[in-house]
Amino acid sequence: MFQKIANILSIVSFLMVASMSGGTYFAYKYVTSDQFKTRVMNEILGNVQGMMPKVLEKGLPDLTGPSLPLPPTMSESKI
Repeated sequence: MFQKIANILSIVSFLMVASMSGGTYFAYKYVTSDQFKTRVMNEILGNVQGMMPKVLEKGLPDLTGPSLPLPPTMSESKI
């Protein structure tokens, strides 16, 4: 009886290890593929482009004031 339980647990353990190894292999292949890189870049660029008008509206003033006065320069000194 114990032998049958041990064999079933061994088979279940093997199936779990095999499925985890296969899943890891295919996940690695997908993450390193050009398709994944393209998809991620398109999503990132879409998010950045969506934020850019909001950032520019907040960051750029409609009207600016006068420029800052410059300190007077030292005249040429005669030696």
